[in-house]
Amino acid sequence: MQKLSLNLRWRLSVIIVVLISLIGIYSQGSEVFSERYIPDISTFMKIGHSGDPAISRSTGEFFFTSSITGVTQIYRLTPEGWPYQLTMFDDGINWYTLSHDGRMAIVGAAEGGTEDFQMYLMDTRTGRITKLTDNPNVRYGSVFWKKNGSGFYFRANLDNPKDFFIYYYDLTSAQKTRVFDLEGSNVISNLSYDERYLIIYHFYSNVSSDIYMLDLETGQSHMITSGKENVLYADGYLMTDNKNLYLLCNDNEDGVLKRAVLDIASGRIEFLEPTSKWRVDELRFSPDRRYMAWIVNENGYAVLKLWDMKLKRPIASPPLHGVVDAPYMTDNCQIAFRYTGSTIAPDVYVWDWKKPELRKITHATYAGIDPSLFVEPELITYESHDGLEIPAFLFLPPEYDGNPIPFIIHAHGGPESQFRPYFQRHFQYLLLNGYGILAPNVRGSKGYGKEYINLDNYKNRMSAVADYKAAAEYLIQNSLSRNGMIGIKGTSYGGYVVLACITEYPDLFSAAVDQVGIANFVTFLNNTRDYRREIREAEYGPLSDEEFLNSISPIHKADRIKTPLLIIHGENDPRVPVGEARQMIDAITAGGGTVDSLIFPDEGHGVAKLENRLQLYRKMVEFFDKYLR
Repeated sequence: MQKLSLNLRWRLSVIIVVLISLIGIYSQGSEVFSERYIPDISTFMKIGHSGDPAISRSTGEFFFTSSITGVTQIYRLTPEGWPYQLTMFDDGINWYTLSHDGRMAIVGAAEGGTEDFQMYLMDTRTGRITKLTDNPNVRYGSVFWKKNGSGFYFRANLDNPKDFFIYYYDLTSAQKTRVFDLEGSNVISNLSYDERYLIIYHFYSNVSSDIYMLDLETGQSHMITSGKENVLYADGYLMTDNKNLYLLCNDNEDGVLKRAVLDIASGRIEFLEPTSKWRVDELRFSPDRRYMAWIVNENGYAVLKLWDMKLKRPIASPPLHGVVDAPYMTDNCQIAFRYTGSTIAPDVYVWDWKKPELRKITHATYAGIDPSLFVEPELITYESHDGLEIPAFLFLPPEYDGNPIPFIIHAHGGPESQFRPYFQRHFQYLLLNGYGILAPNVRGSKGYGKEYINLDNYKNRMSAVADYKAAAEYLIQNSLSRNGMIGIKGTSYGGYVVLACITEYPDLFSAAVDQVGIANFVTFLNNTRDYRREIREAEYGPLSDEEFLNSISPIHKADRIKTPLLIIHGENDPRVPVGEARQMIDAITAGGGTVDSLIFPDEGHGVAKLENRLQLYRKMVEFFDKYLR
């Protein structure tokens, strides 16, 4: 008995020692993984995203796009919940439109960033692709299927480089027929429920349009709007009786896009929420026109709202706070959409309001990074040079201690775009590495009414540039940063802002990054694609006023630049040709200034390929670290 007792005690001792060791090992592992893990910028750029949802009306299957492979491709969600990849384009796809039965899709894809999207017919079961068009000088888009799948309507600059006419493609004969030939930029808004009418938006500029109704039986069309200047229409849906058109319009006291209904016979427009001050970004209807969905832009955040047209009452909406976009509705009480936020990577969700149930059907990878480390911005305002209040999103590092830190001012594009609290991978990297970011919505930004969006037009261009000077002064006056620690970056029109700021205010910024920006408005307007020129002249000024265009062009003030500058551009950019980058590089080099550059031979107006994005953001981070730290 004594031996057994000793043996038992020995065994218990061994067990205790092992348990203590295991606890120690576990504790060490917990300590390792509890440490804040901040990898390099390359890892952040591998955080995924999904979007562009669609739902088959015959099978209920979900389709979406994702960057899992490094470029955007189309996927089908299998019954087992697996993302089955359907497209394999080297440069990814740009858009797709699902047929009514979900068995086919028209896919738009271009090579090397040219934006000359060709059309492909895709079998959504197998992913088999048939190329329908092969004209690298033509851009196709705005596809609307016939219900029986026999063909579809589309827009293209097929007849000449400048005008986008409307055509019909018969899949049986592979023949294209022109059905609408009004000169200028035309976009299909919708096909009527009975497929007799096309609703077509004719754009004069990015903020001005009219609506035409095309009778497909007679071939006759007529304008159903008033023809007023500086009025914008969007997202038109004819009801089943073809008497009323629900749409978005900004012809109201606030000058913001609001839901409205247009009586086709009289042309009278009635606003559904006339007292709301918020812009409506998107309007959608279920195919049977029973349910209506719209997205309200509240200070940059996007809220989804739903309405039952038959019962005339609101429908419960999903409890989300961030940015909802790209809604896709069905007749059976489901709506799919993309949802993202400053700290949430974009994914596709489905809301079934009959249950109610919110389902997340895609799951973006965070590349091993803990998203709880990510930072939400604060919405602030600051006063500009003339007293105008400018809204802005202020991002501060998670461990900000109140002392001045290096800051980057982010200039959005457009110019009539708007900074929204989307997920920005490089923002979160910079914040976790001690940078602050200020993203203003300066005059000329959408979302704040017609008057605000027009404050930067033509001769008022430099007033908007001065709003960025006021942003830097706000940072200094509030001890958030100081001279020598403020940088600026921007893409497209935002790239122009960067160049304008470092020529107009050469002592204010200590590092600048211009991506696909305009350096010379005369060469830009002369060399941009023909179909873009007239619309851009309406914003920046006509080529006939060359003196003014030269006065706002940074290239003519390049000798003032003291700020180290990084220029990024794509060789195949159809919007802002690469010559804009090259002439600025040459001018700064000739003057002995500090300029570095990345010119990608296989990119356009932006950087789509993962390997190129990795190179871009590594370079950008190194550049800011060198000059702002």
